[in-house]
Amino acid sequence: MRSEDLPAADRFPWWCEQMAQDIVPSRVSSPHADDFRSVVTVAELGPVVLTALDYPEMRSVRSSALVRRSDPERYGLSVVMTNELCFAQGHNEARLTPGQMLLHDTSQPFETRALPGAGRGEMVMLQLPRTALPLRPERLNPLLARDLSGATGISAVFARYLVDVAGTVGRREVGNRELRRLGEVALDLAAATLASYIDAEDRLSPETRRQALLTRIEVFVEHNLADPELTPAAIAAHHHISLGYLHRLFQHREMTLAAWIRHLRLEHARADLADPRLRHHPVHALGARWGFHHAADFSRAFRSAHGVPPGDYRRQALEAGGTTVDVASMNW
Repeated sequence: MRSEDLPAADRFPWWCEQMAQDIVPSRVSSPHADDFRSVVTVAELGPVVLTALDYPEMRSVRSSALVRRSDPERYGLSVVMTNELCFAQGHNEARLTPGQMLLHDTSQPFETRALPGAGRGEMVMLQLPRTALPLRPERLNPLLARDLSGATGISAVFARYLVDVAGTVGRREVGNRELRRLGEVALDLAAATLASYIDAEDRLSPETRRQALLTRIEVFVEHNLADPELTPAAIAAHHHISLGYLHRLFQHREMTLAAWIRHLRLEHARADLADPRLRHHPVHALGARWGFHHAADFSRAFRSAHGVPPGDYRRQALEAGGTTVDVASMNW
């Protein structure tokens, strides 16, 4: 939803209404209130709600009176994408920069503001029912309005997953079943992320720990496709689990782990072959870019998957004007 679809005078009131409806009621002010250009994306993902925001400089205050008047009893776990943001709740105040994460509680007053002159802000927020987390509020209170890093460990996995899901639901129609599954994974990753900050991993259910590990492995694979030594044995060793347990994690998927790795590599290579910007790169170099370090192996695997050698596929795709493959949103 874009405020620019409305007359300039209606844009700021629309934003305030959307924030009250989709997040929580608060008092909002902005030097851009006369022409407030913003974008709001909201997706209900089963047990959670994902909200992506793009907005100019503003200030938002949720007072004790507003908390008493309306409280959905949710946590918000956000990833800051651009701009610098100041957020205060309880006794904590954080100055957040792009890549950092923020936890807030709708049951307590808060204040958030963008720094003057910092430009437009973007963030992606996951709204979690308090009862959906296996973590006690008094354990989570010290994390409120803290600058939580989204750069390493399970935090990085959660941050990337949230951004990817926001992009997926913003680009295409997604069925209700898939939306719910995306939300269930997001909830498990959020719980694992918060538990890691308070040393409470033992409070997580076996299924939550299993899903968090599975997602970490998936992200590791996607980051290391170019490595020809990316094998199930290497993946198991990196994550300090047995090869048998690794295969059990993936046993309900349509493809085995090794088949999925090959599938991802071939799809990335196929997208590169069809990209006009890469037309001057040799075919074998594009294969090597995705882990096929022997030209014959790449040609054989590509032909088996797509029915034609990679060179012929490239010629056909470029003559047809090029195609793109959204590998980030592929299901398997």
